[in-house]
Amino acid sequence: MKPSLAAIIITKNEEKMIANCLEALSWCDEIIVLDTGSEDRTLNIAESFDGVKIVVQKTQSFAEARNAALTETKSDWVLYIDADERIIPKLSKEILVQIETTSQNALAFHRQNMMYGKYFTYGGWSENVVRVFRKTNFGGWTGDIHESPVFEGEAVLLHTPLIHLTHRSTVEGLAKTISWTPIEARLLAEADTPPVKIMTLFRKGFMEFFRRGILKKGYKDGQEGLIEAVVQGINRMLVYIQVWELQQKTSLAEKYQKQELEIAELWKQEQKNEAKPK
Repeated sequence: MKPSLAAIIITKNEEKMIANCLEALSWCDEIIVLDTGSEDRTLNIAESFDGVKIVVQKTQSFAEARNAALTETKSDWVLYIDADERIIPKLSKEILVQIETTSQNALAFHRQNMMYGKYFTYGGWSENVVRVFRKTNFGGWTGDIHESPVFEGEAVLLHTPLIHLTHRSTVEGLAKTISWTPIEARLLAEADTPPVKIMTLFRKGFMEFFRRGILKKGYKDGQEGLIEAVVQGINRMLVYIQVWELQQKTSLAEKYQKQELEIAELWKQEQKNEAKPK
């Protein structure tokens, strides 16, 4: 009997990408969409596909979301894929052959990243990701951000790449920055990161740009590669700006609340003065 395979997609506001992702997964035995709080048409689009199981669970942890979706599957193997990633036919056939024949418990892909309309080779964007697991030997995911899978043995690296259609525009990239930088900032603050100074911000931003653009040869990907290095430098600065916020003894929220109370008190005093007989 051939082993069964479930595809798991974690979504939030993916109305532009979810349909094509689901179309490329029709060969799977199960498809689970776990949504973490979409406010667009993501769920409506997913519901229009026959056989897709939808689970709604709001969480800030990517690992928690992936683990929650795992409990919804009945298949022998699970495939994790993001809404902006694509399985091509050749890769689907390779996956099916491997889960039927391999003695290992996990499969890995080389992920080809398309950013700003171009496939990147340098800048640290040439990467392998482990995404297919034998369920009986899979321990789930750990980590609030940049989550890691726990499994037994070695992962088999497949020949056909996984396509990643990311950074489709500056605005789309900023939306991702908004979603993940607060998590990373919180983790850094909880790890007792030294007080963030203005030079900390410039140093962190420049070093990330230098690492991506120069050390990892992002410049070889042309202007797109250098632009992405700049964006990553800005993202690093935004993380540490938020660390600085969290390090304030009086939080920014408390400072604004104090100002609101002072203004309200001024208006109360003004009303009292107006009420006094002249």
